[in-house]
Amino acid sequence: MEFRTIVDVPKPDFEIGPCEEMLFVGSCFATEIGRRFQEEKFRAVVNPYGVMYNPASILHTIERWTTQGDRNHVRSNRTEFLSPCVAFLTLGTNHVYRLKETGEIVDNCQKRPSPLFTEEELSVDECADYLMKAVELLRQKNPDIHIVLTVSPIRYRKYGYHGSQLSKATLLLAVEKVIRDLNNPSQSSLTMVASLAYFPAYEIINDELRDYRFYKEDMLHPSDQAVEYIWQRLSEVYLSDEAKSFLREWAPLKAVLNHKPFEPDSEEYKALLAKTMLKVEALSEKYPNFALE
Repeated sequence: MEFRTIVDVPKPDFEIGPCEEMLFVGSCFATEIGRRFQEEKFRAVVNPYGVMYNPASILHTIERWTTQGDRNHVRSNRTEFLSPCVAFLTLGTNHVYRLKETGEIVDNCQKRPSPLFTEEELSVDECADYLMKAVELLRQKNPDIHIVLTVSPIRYRKYGYHGSQLSKATLLLAVEKVIRDLNNPSQSSLTMVASLAYFPAYEIINDELRDYRFYKEDMLHPSDQAVEYIWQRLSEVYLSDEAKSFLREWAPLKAVLNHKPFEPDSEEYKALLAKTMLKVEALSEKYPNFALE
């Protein structure tokens, strides 16, 4: 007997290698998954200018990051975040706030008085258009980039639950439109069609883990257990065999490095730490992109 529905996670036409360069932009769910990749030593940039909930704000982050990234590189002399191989864009809502004075969509109201803004709902076509532009900018940065679109499972109580569902439906339709159009070169305005995939985080939470024990105390955000389950489902399908092998080798070393000993000055702990660091060094030689920092 089956007591729950298992959401199918389609395998994309690419695989994520160990310690891959990645970019995560979008809602707080993007932050959760992005941090999980960082814990596993993928070289991930996660919401570099803060959490972004709607497609317009996601585009604004991509615009800012692609233009300012090179200047940051000049200052820090770091190359790892210049051209991510994989980008995750996570949509939270189609609601936007427009500053009355300028008419521009703002990414953060910065706790300014609400009468300064008007709240609007983007249409399916408007959401898709912002996403198309974000994809195009990412492709200009790296023509070989793989882009994963996903819709955050977090509901928005302030819209009312029916309104929240309508917002999610708009985003899901927009994602479907983008993937359909970009996979049909005759309908795409892009000179090169990006490698696109959809990861069903929204469906996994709402159709597979549909139980309040998988939510935090606010009954809106997925619990740590739910995020870990989504990470497992994602890694099973998206990671290469080499990346999975790396995770198995890294896991015991991570456990030792994260452990807080009762007696850090003891000879036993110093010996364990020295042995672990030798293994870390060997791991760095085996996986050139791996680094503790």
